[in-house]
Amino acid sequence: MDRPGFMASLVAGGVAGVSVDLILFPLDTIKTRLQSPQGFNKAGGFRGIYAGVPSAAVGSFPNAAAFFITYEYVKWFLHTDSSSYLTPMKHMLAASAGEVVACLIRVPSEVVKQRAQVSASTRTFQIFSNILYEEGIQGLYRGYKSTVLREIPFSLVQFPLWESLKALWSWRQDLVVDSWQSAVCGAFAGGFAAAVTTPLDVAKTRIMLAKAGSSTANGNVLSALHGVWQSQGLAGLFAGVFPRMAAISLGGFIFLGAYDHTHRLLLEVGRKSP
Repeated sequence: MDRPGFMASLVAGGVAGVSVDLILFPLDTIKTRLQSPQGFNKAGGFRGIYAGVPSAAVGSFPNAAAFFITYEYVKWFLHTDSSSYLTPMKHMLAASAGEVVACLIRVPSEVVKQRAQVSASTRTFQIFSNILYEEGIQGLYRGYKSTVLREIPFSLVQFPLWESLKALWSWRQDLVVDSWQSAVCGAFAGGFAAAVTTPLDVAKTRIMLAKAGSSTANGNVLSALHGVWQSQGLAGLFAGVFPRMAAISLGGFIFLGAYDHTHRLLLEVGRKSP
């Protein structure tokens, strides 16, 4: 991947990440509180729905930039003919690699953010300091495995579906899709992927919010899922599915639309500059 393409992916990914995280933060807070083991009302209800936003703001740009740099590089590295039956596999591998890299930045931000969302009276920096003091750096990476295990299946569904919908729309109109059309494809792909991966999101939330030293805090996803199934059944496994679908559908529209638009704009600027 050439330098203009690298820089376009970095900046476009960062801009898209910040845009979607800040716009949809209230829906994310509601989803986290619905999934909290202490229950929605005790976790804060509708109060302080911007609690934890500093953590999201700091992590958004580098997290999304890291994902899209990796995603575009792996797609370039595994270049195949656009009509090849291997194209969906290429998108799956690129998305999976992107998630593994991005989660190195995303997880610490997510741990601090989610604890702030269920403890709205506590400052974000204080929560960050308490984690480092009580659990060390590994406390910031609690739930890394569960986050990766959530994000990879999510991306395996979302990104090949997004790319396929764009290709289908382009074929139907015999023209490359516009940014708004890419955004519509992103909304549909994101909402569908969000619905089918909600149980993994519930497990990730429970692990990140568990008390240090508890059995859930050790990061075993299957154990967390089993615990939710035993105590709350199917409803517990799909807790927060509607705000999650709403947030990620809107997020897919904003995130992938903003990425596509910014990426094209930056490449156009790069071609015009000497």
